[in-house]
Amino acid sequence: MAGGEREKGWQGRRVLVTGGGGFIGSALVWELNGRGCTDIVIADSAPKAERNRYLLYLKFADYLGPQETLSRLAAGKLGQFDFAFHLGASSSTTETNREYLYRNNYEFSRDLAAWALAAGTRFVYASSAATYGDGSAGMDDASPGSLERLKPLNLYGESKHLMDLHAWRQGWLERVLALKYFNVFGPNEEHKGDMRSVVNKSFAQVMQTGVIRLFKSYRPEYRDGEQRRDFLYVKDAVRMTLHLAETRQAAGIFNIGSGKAHSWNDLAGAIFSALGREPRIEYIEMPEAIRDKYQYFTEAKIEQLRSAGYTQPITPLGEAVRDYVQKYLVPGKALGEAPCERGSC
Repeated sequence: MAGGEREKGWQGRRVLVTGGGGFIGSALVWELNGRGCTDIVIADSAPKAERNRYLLYLKFADYLGPQETLSRLAAGKLGQFDFAFHLGASSSTTETNREYLYRNNYEFSRDLAAWALAAGTRFVYASSAATYGDGSAGMDDASPGSLERLKPLNLYGESKHLMDLHAWRQGWLERVLALKYFNVFGPNEEHKGDMRSVVNKSFAQVMQTGVIRLFKSYRPEYRDGEQRRDFLYVKDAVRMTLHLAETRQAAGIFNIGSGKAHSWNDLAGAIFSALGREPRIEYIEMPEAIRDKYQYFTEAKIEQLRSAGYTQPITPLGEAVRDYVQKYLVPGKALGEAPCERGSC
């Protein structure tokens, strides 16, 4: 399907986006608006000031707070939707409250999926690359049966993994989409605090000190700063998400990543380049609390995504960082607020 035809396919669709006031959620709403979709209900717990910050320039029909969302869901009165994108969750990889994560990342996801399947709503939910743990069991999205071999390194990954296991055991993965997002970065992540991307945090460091600080390596096969992750620009992430959602034969687990790992040193170099500065990097001790839970290498296998017809090129790391830094971080703008975003200038 050509790009123009695909975009027209979203006009007139009714869409629910949980977490629509957050990072990937607000970016998804922004992309939907660009495709002519405005009949969007956002369900989120974002404070009003934060909500206004991200959603001020976006078009949507309604906003539901957490209690109203839960009460409507329990009463079977959430409404009729063509698509439900469940992107709302606790994203803290250092959260230690297992009950909180279980309730927010597993139980709510489970109940929302059950509602969507009963209502005939196309259901897409956010899993995470954190479910792959140290990667020793692979990072392959093509074999749902291998889920039982995965060992997440933290409670956040465990809570996401529980939903994947439940969806698999219930047979839901034949009808829903579980998207394992890798290291996504981009505009509208400022509210995430310590969980925001290294691009965002490093930009602030450069502005304050002129230096980017990266964790030292504690494994001999990796030099300092050469730990590698699959970094993906949020604009690519939401395009991949919408492509899979509208590809009706697509179901099951899909990796959402670039398919190519880069080092933290590569990322830092791209930030300095975007700012027109010479690189200055310092390596600092990693907190002991996360040393045994740290992922040294992630790289998404995206053959399934490509097999599902996603043919768009993925934005190269340097180009993505430059777009983020120069259009959003330097002027301090959110998606929908910056000029020239869609080639209109």
